[in-house]
Amino acid sequence: MKIAIGSDHGGYNLKDVIMKHLEKKGIEYEDFGTNGSESVDYPEFGMKVAEAVKSKKFDRGIVCCGTGIGISISANKVPGIRCAVVTDTFSAEMSRAHNNANVLALGERVIGQGLALKIVDVWLEAEFEGGRHERRVGKISDIEVKYSK
Repeated sequence: MKIAIGSDHGGYNLKDVIMKHLEKKGIEYEDFGTNGSESVDYPEFGMKVAEAVKSKKFDRGIVCCGTGIGISISANKVPGIRCAVVTDTFSAEMSRAHNNANVLALGERVIGQGLALKIVDVWLEAEFEGGRHERRVGKISDIEVKYSK
């Protein structure tokens, strides 16, 4: 599995912890920035990670900002991206199993590092169930097509 990861300044420290965690687990990743705590704009980094996942060069993406909200909204503007802001392990599992989320958003100012790493692990291990959920994810894609015209 190959992960695209990125953050703004508000999620920089959490991104660093997650990258170290991925290294320990032997999971390949690429850092799309930012590279410090100096103020930057989250849309740029949400878009970079989302485009990397959309390109299929990466299996999934992880984005971090202060709350996870702004960067997730940005990532979700890229067609084909289903980015879920997650604050608990059950939602992490369901975002994959039912929604086939391909990008995970976390808020450094919302959850602690220990919980964030548990969420990452659950999210990476969970698989899409398909079945009735496939139809629903297809309807999400239909919405994208409708409004991209």
